[in-house]
Amino acid sequence: MNKTIRRASVFSLLLVLALLVRATWVQFYDGRALADDKDNRRNAIETYSAPLGNIIVGGRSVTGSAPTKKSDLKYKRTYTDGALYAAVTGFASQAYAPTQLEGIYTDLLNGTDSRLKSVMDTVTNQRAEPGNVVTTIDPDVQKAAYEALGDKKGGAVAVDPKTGKILAAVSTPSYSPSSLTDANTAGTAWQKLTSDPEKPLVNRALRQPLPPGSTFKLVVAAAALEDGLYSSVDERTDSPDPYTLPGTSRDLTNENPNAPCTNATIRTALEYSCNNVFAKMAVKLGQDKVKAMAEKFGFNDDELDVPVRAYTSVYPSDMDPAQTALTGIGQFDVTATPLQMAMVSAAIANGGKLVSPHMVSRITDSGGDVLEDYDDADTKEIVSSSTAEQLQSAMETVVDKGTGTNAQVPGATVGGKTGTAQHGENNSQVPYAWFTSYGTSDSSGKEVAVAVMVEQSDAARSEVSGNGLAAPVAKAMMQAALKD
Repeated sequence: MNKTIRRASVFSLLLVLALLVRATWVQFYDGRALADDKDNRRNAIETYSAPLGNIIVGGRSVTGSAPTKKSDLKYKRTYTDGALYAAVTGFASQAYAPTQLEGIYTDLLNGTDSRLKSVMDTVTNQRAEPGNVVTTIDPDVQKAAYEALGDKKGGAVAVDPKTGKILAAVSTPSYSPSSLTDANTAGTAWQKLTSDPEKPLVNRALRQPLPPGSTFKLVVAAAALEDGLYSSVDERTDSPDPYTLPGTSRDLTNENPNAPCTNATIRTALEYSCNNVFAKMAVKLGQDKVKAMAEKFGFNDDELDVPVRAYTSVYPSDMDPAQTALTGIGQFDVTATPLQMAMVSAAIANGGKLVSPHMVSRITDSGGDVLEDYDDADTKEIVSSSTAEQLQSAMETVVDKGTGTNAQVPGATVGGKTGTAQHGENNSQVPYAWFTSYGTSDSSGKEVAVAVMVEQSDAARSEVSGNGLAAPVAKAMMQAALKD
């Protein structure tokens, strides 16, 4: 063989080897990335080649699947009462990435979760029958919250204090998940929803942290009692009215100038929502102690999964005394979601113990066999039982004769706290209205903790208050949860 032929043969062999190496690389290293690529239509074709599993609320499926026409995607997702449950289910779309429970349990719902495979499925490499997601949502409480919020912009959460089960998670204005399921029409619906100034796709129950206003006073009161700054909710505090913010000439006043807030007890200060008391209390405790108590309740937790990842509620750091004072009334850079404030009331109602909130009870295979159970949730002590009892007593005073009378529920013992949080520079925009509470049925002993945030409504600015806007929503939710 002459030199030229030998060189050509070696070069050809090298080319073949290069092709083999490249094919091996694509097969074993790039294959998974290519298979998982969002632009790989084969994934969508496979996902929607058969009906999906379902999300269950109150023993009834609120999702389904329907055949499509003239499409290589044989099925599309459908929803029953879609707008009512959108903050829970999210959406599964042929065109966009799934959200909420649809996104978290994609593999279970489309049958690719390895736990679903039978021996025969493994041998034949067939996709298994899809599984189902069983939620903790109570349809009556969910509906009560949704209807009570009505055309208001806001969010509401209800939790069972003893079990941590989320009974309702509502965000308004809502949207119809069905509008996003079909690839042929989803684009138009998506553009409309994302350009809507009311932001219906935002989950205000779990992922819209805003200043909690005076509802945060419960956290400050808990810190003061646990620290021993005050021995009981009926011990008088050292609280001048008005209170001058440290290092400034600014006086912090109260909404009701005639309220008995000078040196008021914690009970009276919660009853009349005295800003001077809790602002000075926060300064006296110091930001580190207030922050430590806030974090015990769940603030600053960036991994709060229910199993949807809740947005972090924040208690800030590195503040001067004046800023610390403002955090004592839930202002400055304090933010919270309705879920977070429901957790505060739930822990107080449950004797100081917080059970991890969750809105999925279990996941099952197509035959109903449980793959994973979530109802055995973790419990941690936030405050002592004596502190919890004292706060319960003070919160009940708020509802019995204080700023939260609109939350009274016949046949139930209710404790609560109102909040009206400033919005905009120099409080130039309409405030946020808050209410957080717990209720216990006098006959059955059933319990529920709720939090409601109204971001905006058609009420006049002078009528915006936690008692006026948010407490009636909380009342409707508690009534639905506590009924026999």
